[in-house]
Amino acid sequence: MQIGIHLPHIGRKASPDAIRRAAVQAEELGFADVWVSEHIIIPKDASYPPSPNFWDPVLTLTWAAAFTKRVKLGTSVLVLPMRHPLPLAKELATLQNLSQGRLILGGGVGWMEAEFDALGVPFRERGRRMDEGIAMMRAVWNDDPVTFPTRWIAAKIDTMRMQPKPCAPIPIWIGGSSDAAIARALRLDGWHGSRVTPEQAPAMVRRLREVRPGADFTVSVRAPYERDMGAVRARLEAYKAAGIQHVLLAPEEREIDEYLVAVERVARCAEGL
Repeated sequence: MQIGIHLPHIGRKASPDAIRRAAVQAEELGFADVWVSEHIIIPKDASYPPSPNFWDPVLTLTWAAAFTKRVKLGTSVLVLPMRHPLPLAKELATLQNLSQGRLILGGGVGWMEAEFDALGVPFRERGRRMDEGIAMMRAVWNDDPVTFPTRWIAAKIDTMRMQPKPCAPIPIWIGGSSDAAIARALRLDGWHGSRVTPEQAPAMVRRLREVRPGADFTVSVRAPYERDMGAVRARLEAYKAAGIQHVLLAPEEREIDEYLVAVERVARCAEGL
């Protein structure tokens, strides 16, 4: 089972030096990948997320890529319907090439309606916009020239060109536990769940593997972080026994030095899995 670590690009510990130190540490400790999350703008009195200080995920991963060579780079998750697919496709293809093929695109439909309103994106259309947007990105990544008819996203793409193409295919893992999210994931490259307990994991893995039994589909979860490393180890072992292939942990310490110590503890805790 592979283990990933969330980078410190949120809240008061976020800084260029913190992100660099965390990415380098993750690579040196043998973690499989480093991850980022996304909120573009949030209401002042929102109960969650706890901080509005969210550094841009794509730029954060680009910064991390510059200081690493092996560790993969993932998004947990980009809220795909909030963004126009064409500039995002350009950014992600560029990051894939700058990192020499290390990107994992985790995507979700989002849940904060006020954020969609601020961006002028119809919240009630987000699932349909997400499906069309993923198809549009895959088209411009693969076709040259590209023609792509749209229904939900304002775009006219008729015999056009976009380069660079990604140097390697960008795997797309879908977050969310709704029936629609799971169906979407099963059409793509992986599922990246966030609310699955070890007790629920076996049934979820069976559901996914009934449709996608092959190694070309990844089953991943974002697990709750606990300071009790015994509890973390037990959770990881249970996920592995259930057939989960990848787990992302996000240490919640507010200061960067405390965060780095926590990541070292996670690395020791996960040895042998």
